[in-house]
Amino acid sequence: MSIENELYNNLQNYTGMTGLFSIVIVILCIIFVWVVLQEVKWDAFFRFPRSPKARFFQVIIAIILGHLLAKFMLEYWGYTLLLRGFVE
Repeated sequence: MSIENELYNNLQNYTGMTGLFSIVIVILCIIFVWVVLQEVKWDAFFRFPRSPKARFFQVIIAIILGHLLAKFMLEYWGYTLLLRGFVE
C-alpha cells in the first residue's frame, strides 16, 4: 500500500506543478502580448484610442493572442518532453 500511496502522491504533485507552470506561462504570455500591443498605433482603428472601449478591446486581443502564444509554447514543451523517451 505504501508504494501505491507514494505513486499517487507523486502523480498529484506532478499534476499540480504542471498546472501551476501552465498558469504562470499563460499569464506571462498575456502580459508580454499586452506590452507588445502598446506599441500599436490604435489611432487608425479607434477615434479615441484611450477610451474604455478601446482599452477593453486591447485587453481582449491581449488575452486571445497571449493564450495562443502560451498554447504554442506549452505544446512545444510537451513535445520536447516526449522526445526524451525517444532518445533514451
